[in-house]
Amino acid sequence: MARDTELKDRWEVLVSKLSNRFADGDVLELDAIIYLVGVQELGQYHRKYKKDDKLDLMHIAICRLLEPYGYYEFDFFDEDGWPHYKVKESLPTLKAGEQAVLMKEAIVDYFLEKEFIS
Repeated sequence: MARDTELKDRWEVLVSKLSNRFADGDVLELDAIIYLVGVQELGQYHRKYKKDDKLDLMHIAICRLLEPYGYYEFDFFDEDGWPHYKVKESLPTLKAGEQAVLMKEAIVDYFLEKEFIS
């Protein structure tokens, strides 16, 4: 129970900080935060992305976020600098709410590691 409260509190702090920095205070949704992680991991900040690129950025983010949980493993960077991951273990079947909790936990852990939140 305390762990759930801590995750909720950290998530709210993170959403607030990211929303103020990237969305002029509009509340960022989970997908938007995943996209930001993808851009961070790619490291190509000052370019316009096409729709397909945005989906690829979200895929990069999901792989990176779930890597510490043992689901993915970094494989290589391609000639354009995009990271590629390989599946180590299939994701368990989760209900939508459980998926959201897993992603929020992984995102909070990511931003703790990056020392963006504490």
